[in-house]
Amino acid sequence: MVSAYLDHAATTPMRPEAIDAMLPFLDVRFANPSGGHRMARDARRAIDDARDEIAALLGAHPREVVFTSGGTESDNLAVFGAARTGAPALTAAHGPVVCSAVEHHAVLDPVESLGGLTVAVDATGRIDLDDLARVLEGAAARAAAGEAAGVRLVSVMAANNEVGTIQPLAEVAELVRRLAPDAVLHTDAVQAFCWTDVAGLTAGADLVSLSAHKFGGPKGVGVLVVRDGVTVTPRQLGGGQERGLRSGTQDVAGIVAAAVAARLTAAGRPVEVERAAKQRDRLLDGLLASVPGLIETGAVPGEAGPDRRGRVAGTAHVCIEDVESEALLFMLERDELYASAASSCSSGAMQSSHVLAAMGVAPELRAGSLRLSLGWTTTDAEIDHALAVVPAAVERLRAGGL
Repeated sequence: MVSAYLDHAATTPMRPEAIDAMLPFLDVRFANPSGGHRMARDARRAIDDARDEIAALLGAHPREVVFTSGGTESDNLAVFGAARTGAPALTAAHGPVVCSAVEHHAVLDPVESLGGLTVAVDATGRIDLDDLARVLEGAAARAAAGEAAGVRLVSVMAANNEVGTIQPLAEVAELVRRLAPDAVLHTDAVQAFCWTDVAGLTAGADLVSLSAHKFGGPKGVGVLVVRDGVTVTPRQLGGGQERGLRSGTQDVAGIVAAAVAARLTAAGRPVEVERAAKQRDRLLDGLLASVPGLIETGAVPGEAGPDRRGRVAGTAHVCIEDVESEALLFMLERDELYASAASSCSSGAMQSSHVLAAMGVAPELRAGSLRLSLGWTTTDAEIDHALAVVPAAVERLRAGGL
């Protein structure tokens, strides 16, 4: 039976070259990089080389690259580390933290736990710049009145993990610099690295988060770029690794593999984006033509059909009337099609999408959400398989079958 894995936004297969690169550090070159002997120095040099390579790909200096255990830790370190600078606990006197309403939970939950503010998005999932200005101006007014300090952190993701919307980070940065000049700007670029020039897109950000397993590296390795001059309070204390911002013995094998995967992804990005965009368009156009009541999420109407230039090439998100996501995913899995309803990073339980709610998608449509995400291994045969099994599964469900 033909099988199709269309859940690359959740995780994508490791690149063979990355696997090959990490193997020696699990066996022959296994030493602790914090040691003082020759084998330890060898491991430390491997980390330094990986740091140099990743920094160059991100438009950063090597000393600005901090390795973490993944995107969630990177996001948490950015939010809590910037918010708590100079204070053991955040209070109103220390100023608010702000994020968009469609952030990944690794950003949204920390911001909410700190009593932060969220900024609205439009029907495409793009941040409402007028609302961001309103929030920042309101905070500035309260600070001027002596009621609180100014905004401490603004976090706006580079590309959304559910619907793929690319955010206007340059315009966000201009607003933040003008209306909240003392604030730190963070961006979660976890979903952006495969599909965009992240160095250019995030050039105005003070803090940038990545996760290796989204671009062909191993799970358990993340990156936080901390620009020179930005102060972040560490969340993890101990041996003082990673400039004291993330203590703990580094995963040498994973870090080396992440650098290889990042290099290959960046080198092949133009070709991969062109290929995936064509596959995504064929998939979406085919589903729109064959499934009644299927709506492309956040679509921008155009003369020749939906304008998808504002989303990453690898994400195809739809909502289907009179269908429940959980039942649909069960049937698709039975037909060897692997996809998701929304983010796959919180738990295995089906939860209503806060992203779709913020975009104004009606509850009955949110119940039938489906994310089909492509990656570097996606083939035309997998797209063909999806175009065959999704309409059939929807038809069976509407007829009352499982």
